[in-house]
Amino acid sequence: MPWLEQKIRHYEHARWTVDDNRRVFPFAWGLEHIGGSADEPDPRGFLNAWVDHTLAHSDEWFATTPVDDYVLHPSENGGSGGRVLTFTSQIVSPWPKNNLVHARFFRARATGPAVVLLPNWNAKWEGQVNLCRWLNKLGISVLRLSLPYHDRRVAPGHERADQLVGSNVGLTLQATRQAITDTRRCLRWLEQQGYTRLGLVGTSIGSAVGSITMAHDTAVRAGGFLHVSTYFSDAVRTGMTTMHVWEGLRSNVTEDELRRWWTPISPVPYMDRLRHSGQRLLMISGRYDPTFWFEFTDEMFRALRKKGVRLETLVLPCGHYSLELAPFAFPAGLKLGLFLFEALG
Repeated sequence: MPWLEQKIRHYEHARWTVDDNRRVFPFAWGLEHIGGSADEPDPRGFLNAWVDHTLAHSDEWFATTPVDDYVLHPSENGGSGGRVLTFTSQIVSPWPKNNLVHARFFRARATGPAVVLLPNWNAKWEGQVNLCRWLNKLGISVLRLSLPYHDRRVAPGHERADQLVGSNVGLTLQATRQAITDTRRCLRWLEQQGYTRLGLVGTSIGSAVGSITMAHDTAVRAGGFLHVSTYFSDAVRTGMTTMHVWEGLRSNVTEDELRRWWTPISPVPYMDRLRHSGQRLLMISGRYDPTFWFEFTDEMFRALRKKGVRLETLVLPCGHYSLELAPFAFPAGLKLGLFLFEALG
């Protein structure tokens, strides 16, 4: 193993061990979260039929409308923390706290380009704020969405967003759908404010949410995504940061079953939509990423190019956590900023 790869992988593992609050939750079908019954006698049969129907009618499953309770609250931290937008989520989850969406608005200009920024799984309230400010310097306004079950939306009794990626099959599906419909409601709010050149920025699970949103919302001109993979389940099954999730799943479902059942929240089936849409993609990844294995990322690159999607890529010799460090953060941030500046200009 080359010296740099060894060093990166050692750092990634050290960062992973910092969090000691990962819990293995019991397996659950969770069909009640996707229109089924908690006591369904044939959960596998239900899911197989549900997947076929959902993929065929994904426009309906991810559809959303503006809401009438958007509220833009005063600035936090003396104005440096951006203003906070709240509104009601389209999805009614079992936790009321999760159903009030929070998003931080960093305004660059009253008009012009704007993006919805979708952070990584378990991002903190202050996560990626520096990226928001960097994009502001380029004249791009940013609405940073707190994903379902994160920070101010966390479920009681939980320290992490265990419902967004977890061993409850149906709840994970519902939570990701909620993230996508929340994102689309953010886009509708930006349009109401007069922003017409819209884009998405996503990191890790935010990239999956963003790319699916982009495929279903033609208002999005461009998407810049850091850390990408093909199938949701493959990233969960193989990733270092999701080992505890797979531990709760693996005795109850096979790899192939989970890949199929979580296909509706995977980017793969929707990428054909981008072929002739004129939308532009930038994907940035780390070659030594133990969370989103590069073999899955490279598979995504090749599939998109084969489909003729307008794709730019940047591969850096780093991992998942280390992309935010110097020197890797500089070319990644520069590439992302210039891409959005050109694509949304």
